[in-house]
Amino acid sequence: MKEFVLASGNSHKADEFSELFDPEIILVKAAPEKLEVVEDGLSFQENAFKKAEGYYKKLKCPIVSDDSGLEVEALPGELGIHSARFGGEDLSSEEQVELLLEKLKEEENRKAYFVCVLCFYINPEEVYFFEGRSHGHISSSVQGSGGFGYDPVFIPENLDGKTSFAENPDWKMKNSHRSKACKMASQFFGR
Repeated sequence: MKEFVLASGNSHKADEFSELFDPEIILVKAAPEKLEVVEDGLSFQENAFKKAEGYYKKLKCPIVSDDSGLEVEALPGELGIHSARFGGEDLSSEEQVELLLEKLKEEENRKAYFVCVLCFYINPEEVYFFEGRSHGHISSSVQGSGGFGYDPVFIPENLDGKTSFAENPDWKMKNSHRSKACKMASQFFGR
């Protein structure tokens, strides 16, 4: 089994990752403190690397980090690595969802996908990346109250084509972009 510290001060996020990884292969613990890492990379991979490297330099132990976001085909460059800041730093998740729905109001192309890039930073010479994606589309209204962020408007294509992530959080937990990246990492480290 390999132990990693999660590049996040959020213990709930560490718990979520612990559920996604096979515990006989990968154990994830929360970082003892939250570090401020400037995420100014131009890709999910760059930002995941910056977080992992920053925590590694401070804690001197194997680190796992993730960078995730929503890509919307009709709004190239507006979300993606900027998903958490879409519309401005001061908007709540609910306001960001409303802004997204407003921007897509007259748009026929509602294709979208979530991306999760995991960076396993074991040491400066040993760094691994795994990417998972969930393809689907953006609904025309908020559906469900589970999940977080853009979950109430994201309809994954592999469910039933009409149920949002927020309406079926158990399905999301097993089939999301984050879950897919974690499965790939477990397969790799479990060999």
